[in-house]
Amino acid sequence: MKEYVLIGLGAIVVALGISWLAQGDDFFLYQVFAPKYEAVRRKTFEETKSYNEGVAQELRSAQLNYAQAKTPEEKQAIASYVLHQTAGYDTTRLPPDLAAFLAQMAEAVSN
Repeated sequence: MKEYVLIGLGAIVVALGISWLAQGDDFFLYQVFAPKYEAVRRKTFEETKSYNEGVAQELRSAQLNYAQAKTPEEKQAIASYVLHQTAGYDTTRLPPDLAAFLAQMAEAVSN
């Protein structure tokens, strides 16, 4: 009877060990591949039409607000906001007028 109890406990310990190794392996694989997977997802998102049109639409709205700003402080705030929102954005995807607006914003902030 003692042998059966020991064999049963041994089987449970082996099963738990195998389970732990499988979960640990899954965790380590996740650590390796998750950042790469997320980078691909991010790149795919940044290439979508809706994202790029959304950025252009936000810039057009900011361009209108900048034109309507009455004080230099308002213009400075809008310029800072625009540059903050487009930091890291691939400006080659923008129409020429919006790319020129971004350059104007960069100049406004640097002055």
